[in-house]
Amino acid sequence: MALWGTIVNAIAIIIGGLLGMLLPRISEGIKSTVMQGLGLAITVLGITMALKSNQIVLVIMSVVIGGIIGELLRIEYRLGQLGDWLQSIMRKDGSAADGTSSISEGFVTCTLIYCIGAMAILGPLDSGLRHNHDILYTKSLLDGFLSIIFASTLGVGVIFSAVSVFLMQGVIALGATLIAMAFSQASLDVMIVQITAVGGILVIGVGINILQIKKINVANMLPALVIAAIAVPLQEHFTGWLNRLF
Repeated sequence: MALWGTIVNAIAIIIGGLLGMLLPRISEGIKSTVMQGLGLAITVLGITMALKSNQIVLVIMSVVIGGIIGELLRIEYRLGQLGDWLQSIMRKDGSAADGTSSISEGFVTCTLIYCIGAMAILGPLDSGLRHNHDILYTKSLLDGFLSIIFASTLGVGVIFSAVSVFLMQGVIALGATLIAMAFSQASLDVMIVQITAVGGILVIGVGINILQIKKINVANMLPALVIAAIAVPLQEHFTGWLNRLF
Protein backbone atom coordinates (compact mmCIF):
# COMPACT_ATOMS: atom_id res chain seq x y z
CA MET A 1 0.00 0.00 0.00
CA ALA A 2 1.68 3.16 -1.23
CA LEU A 3 0.05 5.43 1.35
CA TRP A 4 0.74 3.31 4.42
CA GLY A 5 3.96 5.11 5.42
CA THR A 6 2.26 8.48 4.98
CA ILE A 7 -0.67 7.37 7.14
CA VAL A 8 1.72 6.21 9.88
CA ASN A 9 3.54 9.55 9.68
CA ALA A 10 0.32 11.55 10.06
CA ILE A 11 -0.84 9.39 12.99
CA ALA A 12 2.54 9.81 14.71
CA ILE A 13 2.19 13.60 14.49
CA ILE A 14 -1.33 13.46 15.95
CA ILE A 15 -0.31 11.16 18.81
CA GLY A 16 2.79 13.24 19.53
CA GLY A 17 0.71 16.41 19.53
CA LEU A 18 -1.81 14.95 21.96
CA LEU A 19 0.95 13.75 24.28
CA GLY A 20 2.64 17.14 24.13
CA MET A 21 -0.53 18.84 25.30
CA LEU A 22 -0.96 16.40 28.19
CA LEU A 23 2.60 15.87 29.39
CA PRO A 24 4.69 18.42 31.33
CA ARG A 25 7.48 20.29 29.55
CA ILE A 26 10.39 18.10 28.47
CA SER A 27 13.83 18.98 29.82
CA GLU A 28 16.50 20.23 27.45
CA GLY A 29 18.70 17.25 28.33
CA ILE A 30 16.07 14.75 27.23
CA LYS A 31 15.39 16.73 24.04
CA SER A 32 19.08 16.83 23.17
CA THR A 33 19.70 13.13 23.85
CA VAL A 34 16.67 11.92 21.92
CA MET A 35 17.46 14.15 18.95
CA GLN A 36 21.06 12.88 18.92
CA GLY A 37 19.80 9.30 18.96
CA LEU A 38 17.42 10.01 16.08
CA GLY A 39 20.22 11.73 14.17
CA LEU A 40 22.45 8.68 14.53
CA ALA A 41 19.64 6.34 13.49
CA ILE A 42 18.86 8.43 10.41
CA THR A 43 22.56 8.45 9.46
CA VAL A 44 22.73 4.64 9.72
CA LEU A 45 19.57 4.35 7.59
CA GLY A 46 21.17 6.58 4.96
CA ILE A 47 24.34 4.46 4.90
CA THR A 48 22.38 1.23 4.38
CA MET A 49 20.47 2.86 1.52
CA ALA A 50 23.59 4.31 -0.10
CA LEU A 51 25.24 0.88 -0.19
CA LYS A 52 22.41 -0.64 -2.27
CA SER A 53 24.02 0.34 -5.58
CA ASN A 54 27.13 -1.20 -7.12
CA GLN A 55 27.35 1.60 -9.71
CA ILE A 56 29.10 4.16 -7.53
CA VAL A 57 30.13 6.31 -10.50
CA LEU A 58 26.50 6.76 -11.52
CA VAL A 59 25.57 7.64 -7.94
CA ILE A 60 28.38 10.20 -7.64
CA MET A 61 27.52 11.77 -11.00
CA SER A 62 23.86 12.04 -9.97
CA VAL A 63 24.76 13.77 -6.69
CA VAL A 64 27.24 16.14 -8.36
CA ILE A 65 25.01 17.11 -11.29
CA GLY A 66 21.92 17.29 -9.10
CA GLY A 67 23.78 19.42 -6.56
CA ILE A 68 24.89 21.84 -9.28
CA ILE A 69 21.32 22.15 -10.57
CA GLY A 70 20.01 22.64 -7.03
CA GLU A 71 22.56 25.37 -6.34
CA LEU A 72 21.71 27.14 -9.59
CA LEU A 73 17.99 26.94 -8.72
CA ARG A 74 18.78 27.93 -5.10
CA ILE A 75 16.26 25.42 -3.80
CA GLU A 76 17.35 25.67 -0.17
CA TYR A 77 17.17 29.47 -0.27
CA ARG A 78 13.77 29.49 -1.96
CA LEU A 79 12.37 27.04 0.59
CA GLY A 80 13.65 29.37 3.29
CA GLN A 81 11.91 32.28 1.56
CA LEU A 82 8.69 30.25 1.46
CA GLY A 83 8.97 29.64 5.18
CA ASP A 84 9.63 33.31 5.89
CA TRP A 85 6.65 34.32 3.75
CA LEU A 86 4.29 31.92 5.52
CA GLN A 87 5.60 33.07 8.88
CA SER A 88 5.01 36.72 7.94
CA ILE A 89 1.43 35.92 6.96
CA MET A 90 0.96 34.07 10.22
CA ARG A 91 2.25 36.99 12.27
CA LYS A 92 0.05 39.42 10.35
CA ASP A 93 -3.22 37.49 10.41
CA GLY A 94 -2.96 34.65 12.89
CA SER A 95 -1.19 35.77 16.04
CA ALA A 96 -3.14 35.76 19.24
CA ALA A 97 -3.99 39.16 20.65
CA ASP A 98 -2.37 38.46 24.02
CA GLY A 99 0.92 37.40 22.44
CA THR A 100 0.44 33.69 23.13
CA SER A 101 0.78 31.05 20.44
CA SER A 102 -2.23 30.74 18.13
CA ILE A 103 -3.49 27.66 16.32
CA SER A 104 -2.08 29.03 13.05
CA GLU A 105 1.39 29.37 14.58
CA GLY A 106 1.56 25.70 15.53
CA PHE A 107 0.06 24.66 12.20
CA VAL A 108 2.35 26.76 9.99
CA THR A 109 5.51 26.11 12.01
CA CYS A 110 5.11 22.33 12.03
CA THR A 111 3.91 22.16 8.43
CA LEU A 112 7.15 23.85 7.37
CA ILE A 113 9.29 21.53 9.49
CA TYR A 114 7.51 18.29 8.54
CA CYS A 115 6.88 18.98 4.83
CA ILE A 116 10.02 20.86 3.76
CA GLY A 117 12.92 18.44 3.86
CA ALA A 118 14.63 15.59 2.06
CA MET A 119 12.90 12.82 4.02
CA ALA A 120 9.48 14.29 3.17
CA ILE A 121 10.34 13.74 -0.51
CA LEU A 122 12.41 10.55 -0.29
CA GLY A 123 10.00 8.75 2.04
CA PRO A 124 6.86 8.86 -0.10
CA LEU A 125 8.93 8.26 -3.25
CA ASP A 126 10.22 5.01 -1.74
CA SER A 127 6.72 4.13 -0.60
CA GLY A 128 5.28 4.68 -4.06
CA LEU A 129 8.05 3.05 -6.09
CA ARG A 130 8.69 -0.12 -4.09
CA HIS A 131 6.24 0.02 -1.17
CA ASN A 132 9.12 0.32 1.29
CA HIS A 133 8.21 2.57 4.20
CA ASP A 134 11.43 2.50 6.23
CA ILE A 135 12.22 6.18 5.60
CA LEU A 136 8.72 7.27 6.58
CA TYR A 137 8.78 5.02 9.66
CA THR A 138 11.97 6.77 10.74
CA LYS A 139 10.50 10.16 9.86
CA SER A 140 7.42 9.25 11.91
CA LEU A 141 9.57 8.72 15.00
CA LEU A 142 11.29 12.05 14.43
CA ASP A 143 8.07 13.96 13.71
CA GLY A 144 6.25 12.30 16.59
CA PHE A 145 8.87 13.36 19.10
CA LEU A 146 9.03 16.87 17.65
CA SER A 147 5.24 17.08 17.93
CA ILE A 148 5.46 16.37 21.65
CA ILE A 149 7.91 19.24 22.05
CA PHE A 150 6.03 21.69 19.81
CA ALA A 151 2.56 20.90 21.15
CA SER A 152 3.74 21.57 24.69
CA THR A 153 4.51 25.15 23.64
CA LEU A 154 2.47 25.87 20.47
CA GLY A 155 -0.73 24.03 21.30
CA VAL A 156 -3.33 22.22 19.24
CA GLY A 157 -2.27 23.73 15.89
CA VAL A 158 0.58 21.20 15.79
CA ILE A 159 -1.93 18.37 15.38
CA PHE A 160 -3.52 19.97 12.30
CA SER A 161 -0.15 19.91 10.51
CA ALA A 162 -0.75 16.16 10.09
CA VAL A 163 -3.25 17.07 7.36
CA SER A 164 -0.58 18.93 5.38
CA VAL A 165 1.83 16.02 5.75
CA PHE A 166 -0.76 13.50 4.60
CA LEU A 167 -1.77 15.53 1.54
CA MET A 168 1.73 16.40 0.35
CA GLN A 169 3.35 13.02 0.94
CA GLY A 170 0.27 11.21 -0.33
CA VAL A 171 0.42 13.03 -3.66
CA ILE A 172 4.13 12.19 -4.03
CA ALA A 173 3.57 8.51 -3.17
CA LEU A 174 0.67 8.13 -5.62
CA GLY A 175 2.61 10.00 -8.30
CA ALA A 176 5.57 7.66 -7.82
CA THR A 177 3.22 4.68 -8.19
CA LEU A 178 2.00 6.01 -11.55
CA ILE A 179 5.60 6.56 -12.70
CA ALA A 180 6.45 2.98 -11.74
CA MET A 181 3.71 1.72 -14.07
CA ALA A 182 5.36 3.45 -17.06
CA PHE A 183 8.55 1.32 -16.99
CA SER A 184 9.32 -2.36 -17.37
CA GLN A 185 9.99 -4.24 -14.16
CA ALA A 186 13.66 -4.73 -15.05
CA SER A 187 14.23 -1.02 -15.70
CA LEU A 188 12.20 -0.10 -12.64
CA ASP A 189 14.29 -2.38 -10.40
CA VAL A 190 17.53 -0.74 -11.56
CA MET A 191 16.01 2.73 -11.26
CA ILE A 192 14.84 2.07 -7.71
CA VAL A 193 18.30 0.87 -6.69
CA GLN A 194 19.95 4.02 -8.03
CA ILE A 195 17.34 6.36 -6.54
CA THR A 196 17.63 4.55 -3.22
CA ALA A 197 21.43 4.88 -3.21
CA VAL A 198 21.34 8.58 -4.08
CA GLY A 199 18.54 9.12 -1.58
CA GLY A 200 20.67 7.39 1.05
CA ILE A 201 23.39 9.99 0.61
CA LEU A 202 20.82 12.73 1.10
CA VAL A 203 19.46 11.00 4.22
CA ILE A 204 23.01 10.89 5.61
CA GLY A 205 23.07 14.66 5.09
CA VAL A 206 19.84 14.97 7.07
CA GLY A 207 21.38 12.96 9.90
CA ILE A 208 24.49 15.13 9.93
CA ASN A 209 22.30 18.24 10.09
CA ILE A 210 20.34 16.85 13.03
CA LEU A 211 23.59 15.99 14.81
CA GLN A 212 24.75 19.56 14.08
CA ILE A 213 28.10 18.32 12.83
CA LYS A 214 27.98 20.55 9.74
CA LYS A 215 25.20 22.37 7.90
CA ILE A 216 24.57 20.57 4.62
CA ASN A 217 22.23 22.07 2.02
CA VAL A 218 20.38 18.81 1.46
CA ALA A 219 17.47 20.47 -0.34
CA ASN A 220 19.86 21.68 -3.04
CA MET A 221 20.74 18.04 -3.74
CA LEU A 222 17.14 16.92 -4.32
CA PRO A 223 17.49 17.18 -8.16
CA ALA A 224 19.99 14.30 -7.84
CA LEU A 225 17.01 11.97 -7.42
CA VAL A 226 15.67 13.04 -10.82
CA ILE A 227 19.12 12.70 -12.40
CA ALA A 228 19.46 9.16 -10.99
CA ALA A 229 16.06 8.20 -12.42
CA ILE A 230 16.81 9.66 -15.85
CA ALA A 231 20.31 8.13 -15.97
CA VAL A 232 19.00 4.56 -15.90
CA PRO A 233 17.03 4.55 -19.20
CA LEU A 234 19.75 6.69 -20.80
CA GLN A 235 22.40 4.19 -19.72
CA GLU A 236 20.32 1.28 -21.04
CA HIS A 237 19.78 3.05 -24.36
CA PHE A 238 23.47 3.87 -24.70
CA THR A 239 24.50 0.30 -23.84
CA GLY A 240 22.05 -1.09 -26.39
CA TRP A 241 23.39 1.30 -29.04
CA LEU A 242 26.96 0.18 -28.37
CA ASN A 243 25.97 -3.47 -28.57
CA ARG A 244 24.34 -2.92 -31.96
CA LEU A 245 27.32 -0.91 -33.16
CA PHE A 246 29.95 -3.50 -32.19
